Amino acid sequence: MLDRALALLEGLPTVLIYVVLALGAAMENIVPIIPADTVILGGGLVAGVGRVHPFGIFLATWAANVGGAALVYWAGLRYGLGFFSEGRGRHLLSPVQMARLERFYDRWGVPAIFVARFLPGFRALVPVFAGVTRQRPLRVLPPLIVASAIWYGGLVRLGFLTGRNIESVLETLDRANRGLLLVSAVLIVIVLGFWARTRNGGAKQGRADPPADGHPRDE
Repeated sequence: MLDRALALLEGLPTVLIYVVLALGAAMENIVPIIPADTVILGGGLVAGVGRVHPFGIFLATWAANVGGAALVYWAGLRYGLGFFSEGRGRHLLSPVQMARLERFYDRWGVPAIFVARFLPGFRALVPVFAGVTRQRPLRVLPPLIVASAIWYGGLVRLGFLTGRNIESVLETLDRANRGLLLVSAVLIVIVLGFWARTRNGGAKQGRADPPADGHPRDE
């Protein structure tokens, strides 16, 4: 995969390298299966041979990733509540589960958003549900910005410093991803267990109807 990403990037004009990497970083928030990490690592490798500037790659991917996350956060804020209360999503989350999700974000939202940006799969979901639970932008955007800077800065730096030693890059990335995937798998099991345990209680309890105007809650 890294070989193909590197070959693709090297065959592009300089401006398009930035564009492709930025699109990959942004789309990761919408289509989690896109291998954005590998492509951006390839961008660092290309920077290492002087085709592009590593800081330019970092800025393009960082800004695009944060912008994509902000977009899905806004979509959750604007449309998520209606989807989970009246649309098909009402079969996924009961009112009680939604209330518990809100309480979780109210208490742990900032650190949860920060940590989730490093975890495959979760990094795309957490901003959406931050919007669904109507978290304020000041609780959502700062951890997104900082975590994305750390992750994408690390990927670009790794590729840039490693140069053409692709085997070393792949070994480092594979080792990191195995650990992160393990954490994600454990969290998925916990989340599914929580969902199954609380699902039947949704019909027995209700909660006050929240504002449906698409704006964050006042706290």
